[in-house]
Amino acid sequence: MARVRFDHVGITVADLESVTAFFVGLGLEVEGSMFVEGEFIDTVIDIPDSRTQIVMLRPPGGGTAIELSSFVRPDHEPGSPSAMANELGLRNVCFEVDDLQATVDLLAEDGYGLVGGIGQHEDIWRMAYVRGPEGIVVSLAERMG
Repeated sequence: MARVRFDHVGITVADLESVTAFFVGLGLEVEGSMFVEGEFIDTVIDIPDSRTQIVMLRPPGGGTAIELSSFVRPDHEPGSPSAMANELGLRNVCFEVDDLQATVDLLAEDGYGLVGGIGQHEDIWRMAYVRGPEGIVVSLAERMG
């Protein structure tokens, strides 16, 4: 079997600037930004004459990236910005943080609130879901002990 490495998660957004700022506020770093169009992208996504702007973000020191993509053409299709955890599809992206409460408070200052509350699983994890721009749900997890 071929070697497999988890490289990135792609998220299509309408407002690339605000969503990028949200993830930078979480501590990710912009790795690069570019426009993609032509035969390559048309073939991969099966949308003729497409053009998209992409921003790649990674945690400090490397790791799995977040690829934000905002279509110039064709226009984006609306998603479900208030989707709950039981709706089919990709529901959240999870980041481990050192101080869950401080991270939640920082995001609240920018207007991003909890989906529910802060939960604790045994004496192992504390976790919360935060709904960011465009309905993106970010799971924040703090390892205890």
